[in-house]
Amino acid sequence: MNFLVLVSGSGTNLQALIDAQKAGRFRTNKNTNSGSRIAAVVSDRAGAYALERAEKAGIPAFTEIPDKRLSGDKRREELSDRILGIAREYRAGLIILAGFLSILRGNILVEYEGSIINLHPALLPKYGGAGMYGLKVHDAVLAAGEKESGCTVHLVDAGTDTGQILLQRKVSVAECDTAESLAGRIHREEHIAFVEATVLMLDKLRNR
Repeated sequence: MNFLVLVSGSGTNLQALIDAQKAGRFRTNKNTNSGSRIAAVVSDRAGAYALERAEKAGIPAFTEIPDKRLSGDKRREELSDRILGIAREYRAGLIILAGFLSILRGNILVEYEGSIINLHPALLPKYGGAGMYGLKVHDAVLAAGEKESGCTVHLVDAGTDTGQILLQRKVSVAECDTAESLAGRIHREEHIAFVEATVLMLDKLRNR
């Protein structure tokens, strides 16, 4: 089973998946080279370093920028339809949002129901939803005086950060933490969580 990875930035989580693929984590049988692989990478930002990571790994990479002539859900649906076309072309069985900032809407959510995963840098259901991304999440965690935070991998549905939780990894919040220092520790856990969740989903989807 091949999978599509959607990105917007530097692509460190994508790199974790590339490294896991090279290490044979997605093989169906440890004694063979057969198994799942990253079929293609799509960025909604021109010049995202994640695209360079994909190209260095020999993975097809595409830039699909949201059409600013459209507004609201029309813009999201049009972009989602383009991504759906790429997913179909590469026969992707799973779609992974690895720091992807655009919101998916429309047919892709129907066709890939239960087969799209996202990583959020907090312990959902806390600190999720519209406007909660990047350092804003960690600022909110610190402002609330939380003793722990972490990351969550969840299924994507029509809401924002509302899909079924697949797994979480936790870190302690220190009194001296800044949003940046907390983000750094969580980021290391994200790499582990993303690979674990991908293996989990691939096994689940193969056995459907």
